[in-house]
Amino acid sequence: MKYVLFLSVFFICLSCGTAKKRFLKESVAHQASENKDFLNSESTILTAEDFKSFKGLEFYPIDLAYCIEADFVRTPDEVPFLMRTTTDRLPEYVKYGEAHFTLQGKQLKLNLFQSTAPYDEPGYEDYLFLPFTDLTSGDGSYGGGRFLDARIPKGDKIILNFNKAYNPYCAYNSRYSCPIPPKENDLLVRIEAGVKDFGDHH
Repeated sequence: MKYVLFLSVFFICLSCGTAKKRFLKESVAHQASENKDFLNSESTILTAEDFKSFKGLEFYPIDLAYCIEADFVRTPDEVPFLMRTTTDRLPEYVKYGEAHFTLQGKQLKLNLFQSTAPYDEPGYEDYLFLPFTDLTSGDGSYGGGRFLDARIPKGDKIILNFNKAYNPYCAYNSRYSCPIPPKENDLLVRIEAGVKDFGDHH
């Protein structure tokens, strides 16, 4: 019995370690991919002026404390709404579900949204959009908030890896129209993970 228990604990720890390595690898790959796009003159969204002196995005150090397995609650029968943006554009979204989690001793909730417009690219049918602000917004990270991408989970858990949090395009170039995170997605904690504010580093 003790041997079986030992094996069970061993495999739990092993899978935990494997997951950590995977999330670490994903976080590093995400940041490298972001920089690759920004440093490529064909794909960059930077202004010509900023691109001249651009050396790379600034990120908070990768911290797996900000890679969270949250409880996922589906919220069916939500009414679609028009999300405010930095311009007159009003894209339609519907609240798809909620992520509930604890961070820094606080019980937190974030709403995840789904666009009601079909995506042009195949493979995005299960894509969810998570815009948020936190206490670093305007104090280390972009004041207009940041975004996380997610996929519809298979069960009642969802991974939120804030090390992959990215800025909306308007943080870099005012010609873009970007969603403004709804007030209910304002987190009263500092999310010191993901990309930092661009304005302070160029």
